[in-house]
Amino acid sequence: MSSAWLLPEHIADVLPAQARRIEELRRTLLDLARSYGFELVMPPLLEYLESLLSGTGRELNLQTFKLVDQLSGRTLGLRADTTPQVARIDAHLLNRAGVSRLCYCGPVLHTRPGAPHATREPLQLGAEIYGHGGLEADLEVQELALDGLRAVGVDGLVLDLADARIVRGVLAGVPADGERLQAVVGALAAKDSAALAAHSRGFPQPARRGLEELLGLYGDESVLERARAVLPRSELIRRAIDDLAWLARNVRQTYPQVRIGFDLADLGGYDYYSGARFAVYAADVGEAVVRGGRYDEVGAVFGRNRPAVGFSLDLKALSSHGPARSTRRAIRAPWGADAALRTAVRRLREQGETVLCVRPGDEPEANEFDCTRELAAVGGQWVLRAL
Repeated sequence: MSSAWLLPEHIADVLPAQARRIEELRRTLLDLARSYGFELVMPPLLEYLESLLSGTGRELNLQTFKLVDQLSGRTLGLRADTTPQVARIDAHLLNRAGVSRLCYCGPVLHTRPGAPHATREPLQLGAEIYGHGGLEADLEVQELALDGLRAVGVDGLVLDLADARIVRGVLAGVPADGERLQAVVGALAAKDSAALAAHSRGFPQPARRGLEELLGLYGDESVLERARAVLPRSELIRRAIDDLAWLARNVRQTYPQVRIGFDLADLGGYDYYSGARFAVYAADVGEAVVRGGRYDEVGAVFGRNRPAVGFSLDLKALSSHGPARSTRRAIRAPWGADAALRTAVRRLREQGETVLCVRPGDEPEANEFDCTRELAAVGGQWVLRAL
């Protein structure tokens, strides 16, 4: 019999030190997004499954918890990603003719962890631009992501670029069902040449040769020139490579300290990406700290098939990166009903000070605060003095 206090696997409480760090990250990143002109939205944690998953693909469906609504009898889903909900808000509730910049922060739930030690309850923060199909919007969300990571002290950034159109261009006209194409994409992501050869058996020779070449198309900017030479001649592929070169050139101008790489076989993540994609890695971190890209088809099921691009990150994962946290300076004061004492404590808090009230003989156990001063009675007055 399991203990009542045990939580499900990959689900955990967030304790004070990490919770404070997460909250500081949330405030910093949302304030930065607001400085770019993004507006905050708060979608619900659950909604009808057909709305939550329409047009998102198989991967998100497998990550979504399902339950039955006791009021309507319909199936509900607990969101595994917030982007489809924001697309619904843009399409139906805002319905603006021009550009919408929307940001959000809230928990999502995954049926399985995305990595061996990952949580199944990420705290997802993201920013999205709707209504602009130009590369300027792609560049803006990449800059916001990079600025955000710098603002919270994450160093050694690497921007990894890819484009969903490249694999689609290689596979254009290939007669294969969705399950087989999914297997091909999985083999590409895993860089598994044997599996790729097996799943692509019977494909036209240009497509098979293009898939084989994709396995080696990762590295620095020279990858783009190699891709132009070895991939099938396709207008879709050419535009994708040109767009990646433009984005890399403009990011490098603003962020010369950020390394830029390419992996043209990378289709990891959700199935709804339609164009340029990116991931940001940090020093000594194996998993991407930010993922994003263009997903112009995400609003089609809601009746507004308009351009969309954005990114998201997990604040819980991000909280373990960046500079070591410093404790907050605080003032120690005694408990007591003395009116003058209570007034002094209140005034200090109104001035932005942290005041911990401690009983005689007790010491504050909170590891988030460093009591460097105390409020003491001196000559009938409550005064501050150093500890």
